[in-house]
Amino acid sequence: MSAELLVLLIVVCTALAFDFTNGFHDTANAMATSIATGALRPRTAVLLSGALNLIGAFLSVAVAATVAAGIVDLSEVSGRALLDIVFAGLVGGILWNLFTWLLGLPSSSSHALFGGLIGSTIAALGWHGVIWSAGNKGVLAKIIIPALLSPIVAALVASIASWVVYRITKGSNEKTVSRGFRFGQIGTASLVSLAHGTNDAQKTMGIIFLALIAHGSAKASDPLPLWVIVSCAVAMAAGTCLGGWRIIRTLGKGLVDIAPPQGFAAESTSAAIILTSAHFGLPLSTTQVVTGSILGSGIGRPGAEVRWGVLGRMVTAWALTLPLAGAVGALCWAILHVIGGTAGVLVVFALLIVMAALIWFRSKRAEVNSHNVTDEWEPAPAATPQNRDDDPAARGNDDTAARRNDDTVGIG
Repeated sequence: MSAELLVLLIVVCTALAFDFTNGFHDTANAMATSIATGALRPRTAVLLSGALNLIGAFLSVAVAATVAAGIVDLSEVSGRALLDIVFAGLVGGILWNLFTWLLGLPSSSSHALFGGLIGSTIAALGWHGVIWSAGNKGVLAKIIIPALLSPIVAALVASIASWVVYRITKGSNEKTVSRGFRFGQIGTASLVSLAHGTNDAQKTMGIIFLALIAHGSAKASDPLPLWVIVSCAVAMAAGTCLGGWRIIRTLGKGLVDIAPPQGFAAESTSAAIILTSAHFGLPLSTTQVVTGSILGSGIGRPGAEVRWGVLGRMVTAWALTLPLAGAVGALCWAILHVIGGTAGVLVVFALLIVMAALIWFRSKRAEVNSHNVTDEWEPAPAATPQNRDDDPAARGNDDTAARRNDDTVGIG
């Protein structure tokens, strides 16, 4: 086996590892609201999402084409040098994904990938190596502007949708309305999962195709190989089935208190925007779209509480994703370059494995799983048993819990 082929195999494996982290990092995008409202049981939700992500990955390749040819200026670099850039960028994206997952922050996996790739490209080639703007292509048109607009548009549309839903159902039996929208959420959450697979799996397809171009195994004008599509679809589906419980908890319980009509409105908005962007080849951040939709559903629901502090932490993570993932990508390229050759790739690959393992073990100290993902975000102190019957608030909480249990669809 030649050194270049070995590096290509490492790059492909690293890309699929990123796809896997994208899966469990972004499970919350599709299923957080359905889990929070009880429309689907947690484990059932992530398995359903995984299956639909798998199917969605086969529906389009427009985004893959954007990623493969819309970030790195291929006229500036080729061959082994391009492979090194792609590999370093992938490592930057994976480490940022794992770090934000540990913190339970729904940052953008897409922007982590793009940031890592941009950072490694700048480190290797300078600023001119990145396609910043080229008509309606390039980083500005395809990544930065959509990143700024998509959560705002999603929040606006979802707030209107939520307001309309509550307006239409005003005066109706609350139990019947909640139960009906829980059933509706199963459909809308499934559509978001399908949309996520259509949009996000393609980004890794584009990265692998870029690596194949660098190796000389493919030309930029070639169609995307079937094995690339299948492997990326399977990797993302597997990651989704693992369940990114920390981020599911943040989106489902931390940002707003979600009722079934809100969840339905938020998921419908997210699916429509993500599928539209995939059709036009825009690699949108599904995380930002879904977060904007959930925020909008809280704004549109009369009397809903929006936790602006949680939103502030999310927005901070969004703002830092591109530059910090880029910094990690640049650092990885520098390490690889200093050591040189295949040895440099192997050292960076080993560092990735070690860092990923450390983050995983650290997450076990305060584990979030399918059993506690729907716990209250800020649980109130429980009333003591002897005073519980005399405490109106405690009795009210018991009544609310009882009604919730009666109303829950709980499929699965």
